[in-house]
Amino acid sequence: MTQPAVADDVSAMRSPQSSPAAHEGGQFALLRQRRFAPFFWTQFMGAANDNLFKFAFTVLVTYQLQVAWLPASLAGLVIGALFILPFLLFSATSGQLADKLDHRSMMIWLKWAELGVMALAAWGFFTQNIPLLLVCIFLMGLQSTVFGPVKFAYLPQHLAERELTGGNGMVEMGTFVAILMGNVAGGLIIATPEIGAVHVGISCIGLALIGRLASHYIPSSPAQDPSLVINWNPFTETWRNLQLARQTPVVFRSVLGISWMWFFGAVFLSLFPALAKDVLHGDEQVASLLLVVFSIGIGTGSLLCEVLSRRHVEIGLVPLGAIGMTVFSVDLYFASRGLPDASALSLQAFLAQAAHYRVLADLALLSLFAGLYSVPMYALIQMRSLPTHRARIIAANNILNALFMIASALLAGGLLQAGFTIPQIFLFVGLANAVVAFYIFLVVPEYLLRFVAWMLSRCVYRYKVQGDEHILTQGAAVLVCNHVSFVDAVLLMAASPRPIRFLMDHRIFKVPVLGWLFKLAKAIPIAPQKDDPAAYEAAFDAAAAVLRDGELLAIFPEGGITRDGTVQPFKGGIMKVLERATQDGLAVPVIPMALTNLWGSFFSRVEVVEGEPTAMNHPFRRGLFNRVGLNVGSPLAAPSVTPNSLRQQVSTLLGASPA
Repeated sequence: MTQPAVADDVSAMRSPQSSPAAHEGGQFALLRQRRFAPFFWTQFMGAANDNLFKFAFTVLVTYQLQVAWLPASLAGLVIGALFILPFLLFSATSGQLADKLDHRSMMIWLKWAELGVMALAAWGFFTQNIPLLLVCIFLMGLQSTVFGPVKFAYLPQHLAERELTGGNGMVEMGTFVAILMGNVAGGLIIATPEIGAVHVGISCIGLALIGRLASHYIPSSPAQDPSLVINWNPFTETWRNLQLARQTPVVFRSVLGISWMWFFGAVFLSLFPALAKDVLHGDEQVASLLLVVFSIGIGTGSLLCEVLSRRHVEIGLVPLGAIGMTVFSVDLYFASRGLPDASALSLQAFLAQAAHYRVLADLALLSLFAGLYSVPMYALIQMRSLPTHRARIIAANNILNALFMIASALLAGGLLQAGFTIPQIFLFVGLANAVVAFYIFLVVPEYLLRFVAWMLSRCVYRYKVQGDEHILTQGAAVLVCNHVSFVDAVLLMAASPRPIRFLMDHRIFKVPVLGWLFKLAKAIPIAPQKDDPAAYEAAFDAAAAVLRDGELLAIFPEGGITRDGTVQPFKGGIMKVLERATQDGLAVPVIPMALTNLWGSFFSRVEVVEGEPTAMNHPFRRGLFNRVGLNVGSPLAAPSVTPNSLRQQVSTLLGASPA
């Protein structure tokens, strides 16, 4: 029986929304819940308003007004630069405010600010006052700068770990749909003869009002660090925020990874007009089609994250996304070469040529994989950052995003000046993406490990996990499981939202490929005490350090892989681990687990060769996609645990095969 005290401790480690009932209906069900829906529509209306305003203003000064001091060729660059400048100047301060103040109150006041700026912008459109509209662009950039850290700090405050990926996917999808709708609406409204500018102003005020109304229903979101003293120096605070992010390497590498994604995406977005005109020989409608396809791809990829991750923060999708981004950006180079010359093709004429569909498919798929790449990284930052520092780390992310986007514009411009063609730039960026991704996965092997675990659990086996809500999302715990095959540890990785440190027989590190993977996972080798007493004690010292650091430790108490498919007697190593934890003053829960249906698979010792049970001897002996499972039991209090009682718990779970 689970001890009541342990149950209380464990429940405190979980979000209040982490019950299974909270996840019914998937990510779209969040739109029916007050903790998410008002926030979603608040940020959606803000993103739509920003882009309606920016695009309408760009069209106004590019096509309708002749302003000597703002040439049409530079208007888009100036407007974009003014909007992004506040992200560089004020993100550090914004992160501090988001950590110090109530998130709901901040969002309400920010929507009031948006309403005021849009009222001023409406006057600018009515009077066609270009300097005033440029000021409004800067102010809207400032409002978005302050809103960014609040937005991403809000989600982990109200969503459980199993909802973070879906919630981030919805936000990412909503943002790109809002960008698309804002751009389309801005272009259509401003083009209305004589009254277009007036209608743009009215539309901006209307969207701001709807956003303000939605923000009223956002639930209370208390400050995470109300005692924080604001450092108003943006330069020293920016450096401090970056140092905060660096304290957790996987978080900082994720920040760099997201910034690279914005670099990658900004290259394509900035070159769409030139791609449509000079390479695809299309008109303005073709350029708009490219934006539509790209946005739909990002949105689709963002929504797919929850399905592919089974509602966990699954960073194993990041390498998959990086591979897809490289493959389809490189293929875009080949697809866009050698297209026949033509005059400005209408949308209908463009779609009538079969060669263009490969270009559209490449754009859709590279943006889809960009969604798979970015959403898990955002969720990981939210989950792994300390709540008291979360908004400041998001602010550091926004600063780096802005710098990387500026760098991408400079690089694209420099390559064009150097004589590179647009398809060649796509090839260059695609290959650079492979190099950057390889570097990130090399310095943070957790991404690669999770990718291998994700592939094994979905592409080799049909893997069903039952009771995974019992795996703690924070705090130390000991995971105890039966040992059936050489890939047991990899399957446990796939089931856990957090990294697991394994206490494993030293001989498994000699197995090709698997040994390398377990070294990457920082598994702890253990040798029998009679063979190597020093290594034996060192293993338990390392295990004790894992628990002191609040991490998950996994152990296979049988001491080796089963030779006949039955659960072997549990050895006393688990008791030594728990005794060391007690000496360190830790009340560490023990979580029993049982892997099912793995006996008889390629990685189990089911084959008999020269009288010895042997694994990995008969490839595809059960074919692909055979069903295996993991049953997870309720946490047990350490004082109640014995090797025999644990073995009984695991045996009982072994009989409760997942449906």
